Amino acid sequence: MLPDLNTLHTRLREGATSRADIIDAAASAAAAPAAQAVFLHTTFDAAAQVARAADAASLAGKTLHPLAGLPVSVKDLYDVAGEVTRAASAVRHDAAPAAADAAVVRRLRDAGAALVGRTNMTEFAFSGVGINPHFGTPVNPASTDGVARIPGGSSSGAAVSVALGLAVAALGSDTGGSIRIPAALCGITGFKPTARRVPLTGAFPLSYTLDTACAMARTVSDCVVVDSVIADDAVVPRVTAAAAIRLAIPRQYLLDDLDPVVARAFDRALGRLSAAGVHVEHIDLPELAELPGLNAGGGFSAAEAFSIHRQVIATRRELYDPRVASRIDRGAAMSAADYVDLARARIDWIARVEARLARFDAVVCPTVPMVAPAIEPLRTDDAQFFRTNALLLRNTSAFNFLDGCSISLPCHAPDELPVGLMLSHGPMRDAQLLGTALALESIVQPSQRDD
Repeated sequence: MLPDLNTLHTRLREGATSRADIIDAAASAAAAPAAQAVFLHTTFDAAAQVARAADAASLAGKTLHPLAGLPVSVKDLYDVAGEVTRAASAVRHDAAPAAADAAVVRRLRDAGAALVGRTNMTEFAFSGVGINPHFGTPVNPASTDGVARIPGGSSSGAAVSVALGLAVAALGSDTGGSIRIPAALCGITGFKPTARRVPLTGAFPLSYTLDTACAMARTVSDCVVVDSVIADDAVVPRVTAAAAIRLAIPRQYLLDDLDPVVARAFDRALGRLSAAGVHVEHIDLPELAELPGLNAGGGFSAAEAFSIHRQVIATRRELYDPRVASRIDRGAAMSAADYVDLARARIDWIARVEARLARFDAVVCPTVPMVAPAIEPLRTDDAQFFRTNALLLRNTSAFNFLDGCSISLPCHAPDELPVGLMLSHGPMRDAQLLGTALALESIVQPSQRDD
């Protein structure tokens, strides 16, 4: 596994490795069985050229961006000039190649990142599980007991590319949890910024209202580095002492039906935070209980996905993942009036939740209520798949509906399957949230930076 960027740059300065060596090692690892189905298309040869150029520039004394010459993967949702953006769907196999890079891809390229390939994902990003019947499902690298476990979705290949050390960071997206769910299940860090901060130009849409372009990496600081590249406005995290931080734990909704491993890791993390002087307060947040009713008709994702796909799905349904198609179908029943009602209800809901959270630095809860389940039962059992998908999305999607920012940090012990601790807040509180995450990262997972 590749270390975090700070450690990696120390090794580069000491001459212990080079950017070209890192790309070569990543290319070799990407060809191993453990990396099967991670990428839909790789560009390691082009990445090696970028790495060699960065190595030469560094030797010449030039100042380089922290990502320069280092491997970064791109979710198959984003346009890369000259490549087909399939969104991991057989429906788009005959789509025309993109004429230009997506805005966020262009920004990564301009920073000097060595783009190593397009990562697999849930078809059209419409599931938190990560299973793809067309191109296979990447196996969670944390599966050490011989059970092939889900990576989480929809940014499945993105998470595994970082967890296996094939990339220092992975560009993904988050509509209801698609960055934070796989980050939590694979034991890495994933940051969902306030959606409006990062452009979506050149990204294949799922939900115009909720889609967020964002990334995952090894650490909070690495996520900050990537966010500073892809966002319109680079935030400066406001780091404060742990004893000055106030965290809210809602009594409603977010702590229901926790897997024993998740409950144990979460309680342990809370104990460490309290011991470090963090003020942790249980609060009532009854608005969370309104979410199932507000989204009973499928929510923004179903309505907007139906708008996007309705013509193609009418003539080429057989090429869709049936589970994705069934979720798109739910949008057909939402009337214009229903959609307007939902949008107005959301505005009111956000205002009420923001008022309750104003005096806190973040909400804290488990990212997902379970550890990664086995792939095979979910691949074959529709009822179990949809129950699992709903539970995976439950906590994360609340903060998409809030139009907020949210980050998942690993908080599990070395002998446990990965568990994510999620810190979240309302819209445009990114600087505060990232500062809080930086202050708490080493407390909830003291061994996180060890290699």
